[in-house]
Amino acid sequence: MITYLQSMLLGLLQGISELFPISSLGHSVLFAWLFGWTNIVKQQASTESFFLAYLVMLHVATATALLIFYRKQWIKIIKGFFSSVSKRKAETSNEKLAWLLIVATIPAGIFGLTFEHMLRTQFAKPLSAAIFIIINGFILLFGDYYIKNHHIKKPKRDFLLDTSAKHTADKMTFLRAGMIGSAQILALFAGISRSGVTIIGGIVTGLDYEDAARFSFLLATPIILAAGLLKLPDFFGPLANGARPQILAGALVAGLSAYFTVRFLDKYFQNKTLRPFAIYCFALGIFMLLVGFLGYRQF
Repeated sequence: MITYLQSMLLGLLQGISELFPISSLGHSVLFAWLFGWTNIVKQQASTESFFLAYLVMLHVATATALLIFYRKQWIKIIKGFFSSVSKRKAETSNEKLAWLLIVATIPAGIFGLTFEHMLRTQFAKPLSAAIFIIINGFILLFGDYYIKNHHIKKPKRDFLLDTSAKHTADKMTFLRAGMIGSAQILALFAGISRSGVTIIGGIVTGLDYEDAARFSFLLATPIILAAGLLKLPDFFGPLANGARPQILAGALVAGLSAYFTVRFLDKYFQNKTLRPFAIYCFALGIFMLLVGFLGYRQF
């Protein structure tokens, strides 16, 4: 099974790396392998295991943290959704933003339901995760290069104000939202960051730097929450027998760390770049490959 220490450390990794553009799944695979937690490494790529129930609760905790932090914006978006349904058209910025988020959620949602299980069992392994972490670094470098060469501005606005929501809604189209949502599919590979590819997708499709980051965090909420709630019965079923207290401890740590992470990143992306995260991904991926190939841990 899983100990309290393992659960809480992996929960901390989940809460931080889910929102930093460095891949939460890749980190959980690599660090469990590095620490020699063979029981967890085997379960991560297993067809049926307690680790599925564990991931469910980590996702629910992370999404809850995002909902709490962006609660004012989500209240406006939800109100906008219902008002647009009653009017049968989206007129205000928050009404349009609600439908943009729905459209952006659909591609990864459909693909995830179909292929997530297969991709996890095939690629949630240390060697694959190390390689994809390095690939993630190249993706982030491309994003940083694109920002600099296309003179993407980094304005300081309050995204929770309607003026910023209007700016985002005006810049976005449903086609662009679908393209950003499709980028999330890459995050099904352990090592590719969901927030990283969606931020870059937002920038490439026309958003400025800060709005792309915050749209990414808003977009992460429904997809992470849906993934958790859909498989919530796993937590209450036999898969979690003997591990529920440890799982809840890990989920609590994941939720708290996710809240403080998004609080930090919400300000960080106002005027900072993706380059430090790219360098970190290169360093981590290369280090893990060296550890494996030099024989400290066998892949």
